[in-house]
Amino acid sequence: MNSRKTKFSILLLLSLFGSIILTAQPAGYYDSASGLTGTALQQAIHDIIKNHTSRTYDNLWTDFQVTDRKANGKVWDMYSDLPSGTPVYEFIFITNQCGNYAKEGDCYNREHSFPKSWFGGEKYPMYSDLFHLYPTDGWVNNKRGNSPFGITSSPTWTSTNGSKVGPSSYTGYSEDIFEPINEYKGDFARSYFYMAVRYYGEDSSWTGSDMVDGSQLKPWALKMLMEWDIADPISTKETDRNNAVYSIQGNRNPFIDNPAYAALIWGTQSGTEDVAKLKERIRLWPNPVKDLVNVELPERFPGQYKVSIADATGRIIYEKSVSGKPVTLDLSNMRDGLYIMIITDDTDVITTKLVIGH
Repeated sequence: MNSRKTKFSILLLLSLFGSIILTAQPAGYYDSASGLTGTALQQAIHDIIKNHTSRTYDNLWTDFQVTDRKANGKVWDMYSDLPSGTPVYEFIFITNQCGNYAKEGDCYNREHSFPKSWFGGEKYPMYSDLFHLYPTDGWVNNKRGNSPFGITSSPTWTSTNGSKVGPSSYTGYSEDIFEPINEYKGDFARSYFYMAVRYYGEDSSWTGSDMVDGSQLKPWALKMLMEWDIADPISTKETDRNNAVYSIQGNRNPFIDNPAYAALIWGTQSGTEDVAKLKERIRLWPNPVKDLVNVELPERFPGQYKVSIADATGRIIYEKSVSGKPVTLDLSNMRDGLYIMIITDDTDVITTKLVIGH
């Protein structure tokens, strides 16, 4: 993670953005999703962010000048930017729009990070939905084609900034993938989470791919993107872009506004395990809690981990770094109500419901 990214661990991020990012949202924007988890939460958020103002595909050239402008006025291209902050090359808006290209650095175009062939081609509103469309180097975009995002340990091609094409080395998939640099993996993960929720229940005719069934991520891809979401937390770039897109098409990416939502909807979903089974791995007693609660975790949390508690809006209101099993927490200062407990270490997130009743 480089200096341009916010230097927070995932749960410090949750606690700070729970109180800071939320201030950028309209009052009550997510109220109807309060207290929900799993598919109920996914449906509620879908109902909040659906029916956005659909732009034409040509509008995107102008929109990018608002959503993807760097401080120096140049195009912010996640396929050519370097983590050091020094670009490989830079594009000028409008002047460097793609027509023809023969190499990297020739021009930028309109990249469907969620390829359009996966939802059936030039179909609105997906075709111009800014939350998955980005300005990117035309040559690198072409190298990616319609390949899923992924991780490769044996790339067959590497861009100047380090993006890779090659066979997947991530468990569960072995065909060719495109791997963006670490700096932007979380950005793309949250773009895909957005697509899964925005088009939830609207994707029956979508073609899909090796990475998705309709708009929903396949198990291997969901697990990988959950890891990317944790490893590359939300940056100022993303929060600024979220606000800019909201000003244009009238909806928001909830996974930028409320970082806890991914865990609350999907947990970690390792392999074919569902969220309910993952929740069963945390044992709380007593529950409901009066003052003290004991927390027993699965064996895969061998060392230090962090316990956070989110209220009904997804805002983190308690966090503590702990070690050992079980641990006892004093929650006597918390108000009565329904909460979500989130357990996190460097690579894993699991959740369960918590009831406090003094």
